[in-house]
Amino acid sequence: MASPQLKNGHTRIANEILEQITKTNLNGTQLRIVMVIWRFTYGFRRKAHELPLAMIAEKVNTTKSHVDRELDCLIDRKIVTVVGIGKRRGRILSFNKNYEEWTEQPVSSPEPELPKKVEKPKKAKKQKYSEDNTYFKMAIYFHGLVSAVAKEAGVEHLIRKANLQSWADDFRKLIEIDGVNKYLAKDVMDWVTKDDFWKTNVLSAKKLREKFGELAIKMNAAKKPVMPMREVIKDSRDKDIAFTKWIESGGDPDAFDWS
Repeated sequence: MASPQLKNGHTRIANEILEQITKTNLNGTQLRIVMVIWRFTYGFRRKAHELPLAMIAEKVNTTKSHVDRELDCLIDRKIVTVVGIGKRRGRILSFNKNYEEWTEQPVSSPEPELPKKVEKPKKAKKQKYSEDNTYFKMAIYFHGLVSAVAKEAGVEHLIRKANLQSWADDFRKLIEIDGVNKYLAKDVMDWVTKDDFWKTNVLSAKKLREKFGELAIKMNAAKKPVMPMREVIKDSRDKDIAFTKWIESGGDPDAFDWS
């Protein structure tokens, strides 16, 4: 027979939060995700924790794609906040206890019955990138480099709420639309976050794409060895002309400087 005991561990949650969450329109999966976040944050007396999709999916007994969709909804509604990327490349999540910032889930109103009409083509939904996607991995890699630069410069607040889905989409456009080679993109990422001038001026994937051509040119120029200046070859006739002028001006031939 199960016999849970508080002494074996418990999660402290303010009653005000519990009362508010019961009034909030959440589906079953969304509520279970919130409870997982509580378990690994409040349950360990911390405000945030790295929670990869695979880990959440295991805890709520569903698929990663299902968790990804419902978690995005919680983030869009400002119930859950992404505060960064962890060591395992999963998102660091935090529960937003300021429920006044939460937004309601949009409810579509029923359409009135009308005569048959030509339906307008639906707009394509914005592409979502999973944690296994190449462009999402590029976003995570560049975000890690930029985070180190921002921390060193004391401007961490500029990238704290970076949208990695948007970053991944910028990298997709860079590769698929602009035709940039992935290896060149990585070289520029590495270089720009080390360059004294550009490292604090390029703090997002969007900015990297906008300036990519200029950055690639400057990177290649910086890598080329500087050719030493050629020594000026002196013409021996110059001394002969100078000696002639020295004599014509009444100078002593033995006192002329031939060096």
